[in-house]
Amino acid sequence: MPDHKEPNARGLFGGVFARGGVEAGDIAWLQAMLDAEAGLARALERAGLAPAGSGEAVTATARADNFDPDELGELAALTGNPVPGLARALARRVPQTAVSAVHRGATSQDIVDTAVMLLAKRAIDVMQADLARAADAAAGLAAAHRTSIMIGRTLLQQAVPVTFGLVAAGWLTSVDEARGGLDSVGPRLAVQFGGAAGTLASLGEAGQRVAALLAGELDLAVPVLPWHTDRLRILDLGAALARVAGALGKIARDVTLLAQSEVGEVSEGGPEQARGTGPHATGPQAGAASPRRGGSSAMPHKRNPVAAIAILGCTRQVPGLLATLAMATEQELQRAAGAWHAEWEPLTALLRLTGSASSWAAELLPGLAVDTSRMAANLAATKGLPLAEHVSSLLAAVLGAAQAHDLVAEAGARAVAAGLPLSDVLLAVPKLEERLTAAGITAEQIDSALEPSGYLGSADAFITAALDAHRSRGFPHG
Repeated sequence: MPDHKEPNARGLFGGVFARGGVEAGDIAWLQAMLDAEAGLARALERAGLAPAGSGEAVTATARADNFDPDELGELAALTGNPVPGLARALARRVPQTAVSAVHRGATSQDIVDTAVMLLAKRAIDVMQADLARAADAAAGLAAAHRTSIMIGRTLLQQAVPVTFGLVAAGWLTSVDEARGGLDSVGPRLAVQFGGAAGTLASLGEAGQRVAALLAGELDLAVPVLPWHTDRLRILDLGAALARVAGALGKIARDVTLLAQSEVGEVSEGGPEQARGTGPHATGPQAGAASPRRGGSSAMPHKRNPVAAIAILGCTRQVPGLLATLAMATEQELQRAAGAWHAEWEPLTALLRLTGSASSWAAELLPGLAVDTSRMAANLAATKGLPLAEHVSSLLAAVLGAAQAHDLVAEAGARAVAAGLPLSDVLLAVPKLEERLTAAGITAEQIDSALEPSGYLGSADAFITAALDAHRSRGFPHG
């Protein structure tokens, strides 16, 4: 029998799309199905429907390395899923006294759906640990950069000043909300046990009790009734994963934009610093020839934001996968013809990709380097134009809102054309100085209105609110 040790054999693209501790490959699937079969054997024994010791015997045999997933995959072509072949193979390997405890009362969908719930439960635990690390790092950035002023950008154009602390607080809040979504789906991870058509008729009056015992053995929820063609819990799981992908994708996109050469306000820290192979490293690995994080095959000067790019490579695939799960919720009568089968690969990919994105985020945010001097330089290069709104509100008291807006807009256009600071152009507008003086508005007040630190509104209070919310959530996983 081949020794299947798949967790580290993730394939050519696995370093990007299957990073971290979430296991959703063939071996993880196989072990989850075997765990479901073993849990069922133990439940049957506890219910008095299988001989003493049979649960332990099945559990001892139900290890993935005792089975050949390729062989089971070939057999699946005969029955439409791998469970019948697996159940027969398991029955052949257990002691004769335990054979009656193998797969009794179950249908193939019971084992596959319960395996999905186990895969999801295990994956969520891993993701929560990664997301907790990412959230804590975002909180650290928010606190450290409360007063790090930068230009805000809307529709990819310069807007009004913000702080990097507020940007990081936004990241923090979205990750925390995504973590909450994963926690809320936990009670929806329920055992599936309904038999051929959801009645458990083969177990007589013991069916409901065995289902509850099975749920207890696997630490899954007990559903009100079997959910063979009620796929809302699968859709809920997919949506929770998509929320994680959405939160992480937004962070990654911000990083790629802020890391552009022409912007240069953030950059990724490379893992080589932790390994002792960075430019200032010492010791036996220093100077060793090794791949450089972010390097280009053609342009040696580049340092690409690899973690952010990898996150986006993962998260961009998620909406289509979620759409497939949504389409598959329409399942006919007691058992679906094809829609159930259509869930397996998209859901597997969702777990793998979201887990990978979470792992990348757990590295990206703790290692993010923030260049506050570049932020200040980029803000200064705007020559006061982003504060036009502040100046307009000051002048509105004298000129009226409409006239103040038009005047400042005209001054802004002249400032851009001449390459001058907005204040120089404003104070050169004919007759404006006399009107300002008459109203008691001085040139110093104009200059003050053009000071970015004076136009941050509730940014600091919002950061405090985000940090307070983060501390008060009390997530059980992180």
